[in-house]
Amino acid sequence: MTDLPEGVVRLVETAIVRSPYGTLLGARLEEASEGRVRVRVPYRSELATFGDTVHGGVLAGAIDVAATAAFWASASITPGARGTTIGFTVSFVSAARGQDLVASAVVRRRGREISTGEVTVTDADGREVAIALVTYKLSAPSPTET
Repeated sequence: MTDLPEGVVRLVETAIVRSPYGTLLGARLEEASEGRVRVRVPYRSELATFGDTVHGGVLAGAIDVAATAAFWASASITPGARGTTIGFTVSFVSAARGQDLVASAVVRRRGREISTGEVTVTDADGREVAIALVTYKLSAPSPTET
């Protein structure tokens, strides 16, 4: 279920979640609403670092994909806008082992250009494996770009 226009959901899904990197992770958009998304990264052995322990870089990648999607999940985004993650802090709170990961992102503050959000990554059992604070810059196109 979503409260977003179809074009915004399509942008979030195709340009962010299914970007080349999101595709490499196997990311899938499960839910999107204003400033909130849920992204699933299915487990596969190529994502492991040792045995069935998921590499921390996969968790960080899932965090960045979900956060970016949440910042773009807004009906107020100006066509032609540009954005980039400018920082995030991640805490790995438990090992992710041999299960799908679900990254749930929410925008906490949406500023004129700089916004902040939170992401929680859980395993298929709902156990937290990582939490993150993310800072994102989303800018309207300059007048010469429109």
